[in-house]
Amino acid sequence: MGEPTIVVVPLLNPNEPESRLAAIHAPDGARVGAGQPLVTLETTKSSVEVVAEVTGYVAGLRAALGSLLRAGDRLCWLAESNTWRPPEDVRPPAEAPLPEGLRLTAPALALARTTGVDLARLPLGQVITEAQLRDMLAGKPQDATQAAERRMIVYGGGGHGKSLIESIRATGEHEIVGILDDGLPRGTQVLGMPVLGGAEMLSEMLAQGIRLAANAVGGIGDARSRVIVFRRLVEAGFACPAVVHPTAFIEPSARLSAGVQVMPHAYVGSESDVGFGVIINTAAVVSHDCRLGAYANVSPGALLAGGVTVGEAALVGMGVTVNLGVTIGDAARVGNSAVVKKDVPPGGIVRAGAVWPEKLDEAR
Repeated sequence: MGEPTIVVVPLLNPNEPESRLAAIHAPDGARVGAGQPLVTLETTKSSVEVVAEVTGYVAGLRAALGSLLRAGDRLCWLAESNTWRPPEDVRPPAEAPLPEGLRLTAPALALARTTGVDLARLPLGQVITEAQLRDMLAGKPQDATQAAERRMIVYGGGGHGKSLIESIRATGEHEIVGILDDGLPRGTQVLGMPVLGGAEMLSEMLAQGIRLAANAVGGIGDARSRVIVFRRLVEAGFACPAVVHPTAFIEPSARLSAGVQVMPHAYVGSESDVGFGVIINTAAVVSHDCRLGAYANVSPGALLAGGVTVGEAALVGMGVTVNLGVTIGDAARVGNSAVVKKDVPPGGIVRAGAVWPEKLDEAR
């Protein structure tokens, strides 16, 4: 009988040596063929299926769903027989469930598990990061100023506001204290968050020590509404940090400005430059060397090829395809599912479903 094949945990992101076990496709003892998925691993920026390199039986897969696995460690073996057993085949003790109301980032939970922290003694409600937990372990008092610096308001409680709230919660980096919306009654709930009022509440929020804000006005019909909110926030003294959903993938050489929002499963390619307040919506692809001007909106499922330029406050609709090196001018609007093969002038409009330019040169 040949030696079993060892399956190791791959490095998905050079900046994250650990990944989370998101799904098990072939449990211990299952027979798999070469190329068949074994598990799905996730980092904050990517999700990858680990596949079997050879046909065999899964052995020694002991990690539980949600576990953090370090790159280079053994995931399991692939054996020729289902009777083969790995050495020291000892199952680890089951991990205790988290106390109700306890919120930790994945790295913080891994640190708590490895250091034997009593989870029942950790504060409830707030999201505890790895850095905060290390401070607790070192006996450092929790700085009220640091806690305050995490607090944030979300301006806008509509559809984009809901998506943005979910993304902010998923990052675990900020604590939303409430929603400001000029069109919703005070006390309205948006995903469990209260509407505190409209623009008149900005000064009160500042007085409470809140300095961070997220602009949840999508501005699909008219980008000016989004621009107005950004200016209102900045002039009032708020900072607008970038919000990147954990499932989005940003290449290390890409540059994101303040106020950028990258939604679930989006991709931003190498050496792309994304300007202030840009929205890169769900599953949109911004390929290498793209340039996105301030306030541009790239809608769900849009595909920008390499070297595309999108002008300030321009809108790229859902499912749009933009060819290599094309420029979409400032304030231009490209309708859903259009295909853009040549430059669109500033303020230009490409109809939904159209191929731009609509009358192609016969000699081309």
